[in-house]
Amino acid sequence: MSFFWGPDYLYFYNDTYARILGDHHPAALARPFWESWEHLREGFTPILAEAQAGRACTLTDLRFTVVRNGVPETTYFSYALYPVFGADGEVVGILNPATDSTAAVVSNRRREFQLRLGDLIRSLTDPGDVIAGASALLGEFLDVDRVVYLTVDDEGRAGSIERDWTSGRLPSMAGAAVDLDDFGAFAVEGAHAGRPLVVSDVAADPRCAPHAGAYEAIGVRAVLAVPLMKNGRLHVLLNAHDSRVHRWTNAQLGMVEDMLERTWAAVESVRAQAELRRERDQSEYLFDNMAEGFALLDSEWRILRMNAEGLRLTHQTLAGVIGRSHWDLWPDLVGTPVEKLYRQVRDERQSGMIDIPYTLPCGDIWMEVRAYPALESGLALFFRDVTARKVADEKLREADRRKDEFLAMLAHELRNPLAPISAAAELLQLGKVDEARVRQTSQIIGRQVRHMTSLVDDLLDVSRVTRGLAELDMQPLDMHRIVTDAVEQVTPLIRNRRHHLALELPPDAPLVMGDRNRLVQVFANLLNNAAKYTPEGGHIGLRTEVRPGGVVFHVTDTGIGMAPELAARAFDLFTQAERSSDRSLGGLGLGLALVKSLVHLHGGTVTCASPGLGQGSTFTVSLPRLAAEEGGGAKAPVEEPAPPSGGGALRMMVVDDNVDAASILAMLLETAGHDVIVEYDAREALALSGIGHWDVFVLDIGLPGMDGNELAQRLRAQPATAGATLIAVTGYGQESDRAQTKAAGFDHHLVKPVDIDDLFAILARIGERG
Repeated sequence: MSFFWGPDYLYFYNDTYARILGDHHPAALARPFWESWEHLREGFTPILAEAQAGRACTLTDLRFTVVRNGVPETTYFSYALYPVFGADGEVVGILNPATDSTAAVVSNRRREFQLRLGDLIRSLTDPGDVIAGASALLGEFLDVDRVVYLTVDDEGRAGSIERDWTSGRLPSMAGAAVDLDDFGAFAVEGAHAGRPLVVSDVAADPRCAPHAGAYEAIGVRAVLAVPLMKNGRLHVLLNAHDSRVHRWTNAQLGMVEDMLERTWAAVESVRAQAELRRERDQSEYLFDNMAEGFALLDSEWRILRMNAEGLRLTHQTLAGVIGRSHWDLWPDLVGTPVEKLYRQVRDERQSGMIDIPYTLPCGDIWMEVRAYPALESGLALFFRDVTARKVADEKLREADRRKDEFLAMLAHELRNPLAPISAAAELLQLGKVDEARVRQTSQIIGRQVRHMTSLVDDLLDVSRVTRGLAELDMQPLDMHRIVTDAVEQVTPLIRNRRHHLALELPPDAPLVMGDRNRLVQVFANLLNNAAKYTPEGGHIGLRTEVRPGGVVFHVTDTGIGMAPELAARAFDLFTQAERSSDRSLGGLGLGLALVKSLVHLHGGTVTCASPGLGQGSTFTVSLPRLAAEEGGGAKAPVEEPAPPSGGGALRMMVVDDNVDAASILAMLLETAGHDVIVEYDAREALALSGIGHWDVFVLDIGLPGMDGNELAQRLRAQPATAGATLIAVTGYGQESDRAQTKAAGFDHHLVKPVDIDDLFAILARIGERG
């Protein structure tokens, strides 16, 4: 998250955003935006102008070059620009949340590379063409200057280059002989051990220094070399060369490994196919040392030959397959796309490929099968286990899905508490509110703010959500209070639409074991859903049944109802369907999917039923009941007490450039009897600090011009304020932030939103010390 402030777009950002800036950080902080991104001015100015004009905009997967530790990296980001308006309605700043989408873009590019590579090598029949085509494709995707497919001799000390690819910035090495020792023992030993060689900058890598001449002779500044080992011997060394410094990524290493394995297999397959067309008497050595299974079928589908790898993959013996019909051995493949592919290849004399699920005694795997036409209307089959690739692809899709689900949950969960806060704020503005109502309203605001803070703390842990983990704060709960809190959240909407809300609660409060915030969220979502889809003046009900093993809640409405097909998938994430002819309602979306997930996490169930369109809906939630003795005699929470007194009167200065935040804090402190001065500028605060005696300074850290840490250091340096208590109030709460404020001279570090009880307790201790 970053923020551009004022006409110069002064640049503020959080710790995560600092990684986007790379070497621009920390110099970019609180400086004009263009000082860091001058090279983007031409393309980015119109976008900023849109936001400055008051119109939000969103951009997806934009490519940026970020310099980190002096090395440029290609990255991708999705971000939005939201105008922030001042009190006069003018745009005073731009909020810029950004998400690093590099991993998703790179994974998509890797999948695209794999698909294009597969399409390419399937269409080629000459080994040299396979190597050249695959090298060109790899060079394009890696954005390097040269790709070299080096075939290593039997001794493993030298190699030859039949074909390569270059971008034009480096010369071709095709036809050259290469002595591996010229590039260092570390490179040779690593290759024979099957380890990739990764050098981002030859000039800066001490391993390369003794062999600088060899690298210079071929124009290499960065090199990535991946060995191919078969039967314990080095066969191929695939090299990606760049004339520039190049920070190699794991994704790029994966692309090279993909290309090498598949190109090797394709080259071997093409060579084997050519050999089959030239003569029938094949070399057993060739087949038994292939990296994948091979079978040769005649025109009657009888198996003439199968190599050792093929027998291993299919869990067969040579005596058990030779001479037998393919369809007798594997009758479950009859009538499947596999049979269709085989017949098509045999009839049309064109190769084909298919991935199929295959069941072995040890479990299910995925097999990649490539079929080629053989002599006398026969077939040559090549097959290998690609389960790992399939699993990796599925994990990528699942990661993308979880990312989208997380972002949806984040937006949805943060909105619910805003309704009671907004209503409470409007009530306080009416002016004629008695003290009891003010206390009740402030408790509502405080409760909802704490709820939002808790949600933010939970949802910021993105890695936990993307791994499918969810931590609940389980404790015995009074369901009467849960229902009451949920009703409190949706009451503004219900009143606005003039609904009649009927609550039927049993006299004895049933107990459940659960997470209070999450269960409030469940029932608030259901009630909000009912209010949203019930016409004005309609009826909404929440009825509770206490059963021996559980507590059942029925949320009913007289709304527009649902068709059977919509009711069946009402809880699916992102379900979008019309519940009436009014398209503005949009259909069921995120809320119900969230309800289902949370209820299941509590060991319960939730169902939906509707007699049909126009006849209302009923949502039923069932939760395991907690016996009274299990709950340890848990009772309903009591009303929250009013904030404690702040102790003896103190002379204080509050310094914060956020006028609203400073003003409301000052009012709270004055209410507690303290003498409070408010300043919005650090330099003016420093000038005023020399006048009179001061007990406490409450300082925001993110002040413009001079930040709170520097102001604290100057206050400590002044004799008049050296003994004052300094309290930091900031949105940064990591250990590194606390260490910085402590080093600057602060006595206390409070994280926004400030817990007033904690602040008053600190002031009380100061007052007691006199």
